[in-house]
Amino acid sequence: MGEGTPQSGLPAVNRYYESSGSIPLDDLIGGGYPKKMITQIYGEPGGGKSTFCLIAAVSVLKTGRCVVYIDTESFSVDRFTQIAGDRAEELSERFYLYEAADFDQQASMIQDASHILSTRDTGLIVIDSATGLYRTELEHGQDSLQRLSRQIVVLLGYAKRYDIPILITNQVYMDPGKNDYAPLGGTSLFHLSKVILRIDRLNGQRRVSIVKHHAQPEGNNLHFSMIQEGIQVAGVPEEVVPDPDHTHK
Repeated sequence: MGEGTPQSGLPAVNRYYESSGSIPLDDLIGGGYPKKMITQIYGEPGGGKSTFCLIAAVSVLKTGRCVVYIDTESFSVDRFTQIAGDRAEELSERFYLYEAADFDQQASMIQDASHILSTRDTGLIVIDSATGLYRTELEHGQDSLQRLSRQIVVLLGYAKRYDIPILITNQVYMDPGKNDYAPLGGTSLFHLSKVILRIDRLNGQRRVSIVKHHAQPEGNNLHFSMIQEGIQVAGVPEEVVPDPDHTHK
């Protein structure tokens, strides 16, 4: 967590997308996480949502830019170190980690992020999870939903103003009418998220599927496994976006 300066010789950043950190996942969603938009990933606990956030964050950090990461799920330093590898200490200098303890603090940290965005070259904002603390406020009904929507609207404003993607994870509940789980946040969060991905656990493997996308077919999916370095896509031997420092030496 600190100040970093972009390194020379790094590749040009894509104008429209930020890499997910996985080439097959980029292909699935049309190039990466779209800038100026919110991407939502939802699924059951232990499916890999946090790993998706970390591989995207590390991918951005390797380009010399900063990442704002708001965590409500007990951030794992060990997992970050596994994914970042031998550059973990260096990359952490550009990794601005906020750990929210309650829903009000989450809102405050989202507001505080504006200082980082205005003073640092930032490539990504992550909230993992956007609804974990919201869930503890559900007894307040519509007021809690409105507060969540206001937080997401602020994030969307950052995305548009600073030309970056916002990546959020979402928890789920069982919908008895559909006999399936569904994401929290109601129609408001659904409409504010232009890309929505769902992760399912399937007999030792996982599947990530497109639920909503502004430019890609819904239902398209790929299967993956969790590995120390992040994810391994089924049938793809090399799935991690190359480290720019290594590919330009």
